[in-house]
Amino acid sequence: MKIGLGFYRHMLTPENLQFARQLGVEDVVVHLETYFSNGAGSKVELSKGGEDGWGVGQDGYWTYEAFADLIALLASDGLRLAAIENFAVKQWSDILLGGPERDQQMAAMKQMIRDAGRAGVPCFGYNFSIAGVWGWVRGPFARGGAMSVGFDGSKIDADEPIPDGMVWNMRYRENRGGTVPPVSDQELWNRLSGFLTELLPIAEEAGVVLAAHPDDPPVDALRGTARLVNKPEKYDRLIAIDPRPANKIELCLGSLQEMAIGDVYATVDRYSRADRIGYIHFRNVRGKVPNYAEVFLDEGDLDMVKIVRILRASGYRGLLIPDHTPEMACSAPWHAGMAYAVGYMRALLASS
Repeated sequence: MKIGLGFYRHMLTPENLQFARQLGVEDVVVHLETYFSNGAGSKVELSKGGEDGWGVGQDGYWTYEAFADLIALLASDGLRLAAIENFAVKQWSDILLGGPERDQQMAAMKQMIRDAGRAGVPCFGYNFSIAGVWGWVRGPFARGGAMSVGFDGSKIDADEPIPDGMVWNMRYRENRGGTVPPVSDQELWNRLSGFLTELLPIAEEAGVVLAAHPDDPPVDALRGTARLVNKPEKYDRLIAIDPRPANKIELCLGSLQEMAIGDVYATVDRYSRADRIGYIHFRNVRGKVPNYAEVFLDEGDLDMVKIVRILRASGYRGLLIPDHTPEMACSAPWHAGMAYAVGYMRALLASS
């Protein structure tokens, strides 16, 4: 198994790449979307930033040159690109929403995946969701009052509609009035099925894995729209759409633990043995939907030692990343939190 780090585009600085190497990390997952053109802070500081959510999506479709430049940048510091995490909202807004530009966007996505494969991108993580991650708040939820993120369903209006022109908390165009229409469970699965049925053959030919993230928060519906993978067994339905090897899952341990029902350990074992895991978000939480909070790896409800032993026994050889983690009280809170997480993970792998 390998341990990696996740970076947003603005974090791809010489100092942060050096930080990764100092931690012994060689593999990186990168978010290329620009989340914050409205001046907000890090992604987890605001799960609901008013009418404009996290910001305004700016990116068009990424090209072969963009992927190749990214891979070369990482390689210059001895790092490998393990995956691109999440498509930009402007790239697939009408695919998610069933809008009039759906077919045009699918054609562009196919070319983007071809370009990604040609450049050497091995995997795309994605979350087929309309409401996205919504309702989180920041607070001193982790040990010693460390700042983290949490969800309390009693303190939000889960039925608050999504403004027109938004998806995944991001504005992809101006508001033309009204709100996003309700989306049923069956309609959302139909949209996902069409997406995977068209894109997976292209991805397989290009040598690119598509890895689906589960829902967070893992409720049945949010803001008038259904949720897809809010129970572990729903991954079976997703894989059954097209069982070719390029159809994998982005296994987020925290999201799985947050789910009201399901055995996380059995889920990890089953999908690992089936070679269905693209990569793993290695994080821990305390509590379950509708009330939970992210905590340090060694203080949550999940036994992370048991998780690593299951992965070893099932033959998993892929990537683990602490996608996010509580921040430490110091002048570099994100770096300290990540250093703690990676150190803990390295010790687990060495001793399990």
